[in-house]
Amino acid sequence: MPLLMIDTIRGQYDETELRRLMDAVQDAVVDAFGVPDTDRYQILTQHEPFELVALDTGLGIQRSARLVIVRVTSKERPQDAKVALYRALARTLHERLGIQGNDLVVSITENGDADWSFGQGEAQFLTGAL
Repeated sequence: MPLLMIDTIRGQYDETELRRLMDAVQDAVVDAFGVPDTDRYQILTQHEPFELVALDTGLGIQRSARLVIVRVTSKERPQDAKVALYRALARTLHERLGIQGNDLVVSITENGDADWSFGQGEAQFLTGAL
């Protein structure tokens, strides 16, 4: 926890780069949210170019085909931790893969303890196991 969904355009990253991308996203989350490194739940989806659209919302941002969208589902986090995550993602993706800040979109969806089960049909946050 958190659950990380990473979306890219198919063919823009090779298998090694995709693994480095997933590692970079995990490291940014660990850094910004202070979760254990073993707290890793990621889904990477590659889309055909016509299946992924991310316009600039009127900000004048020019995107390339190396677009990365990171969707985070997490327990509630403080505002400063969220801002730290945005910065850590931009820095880490640029340093490790050369991804420009204009090609990063991040969205965070928050939920509560009753919204998670990590297996065995149990709500581990509610039972006290986590």
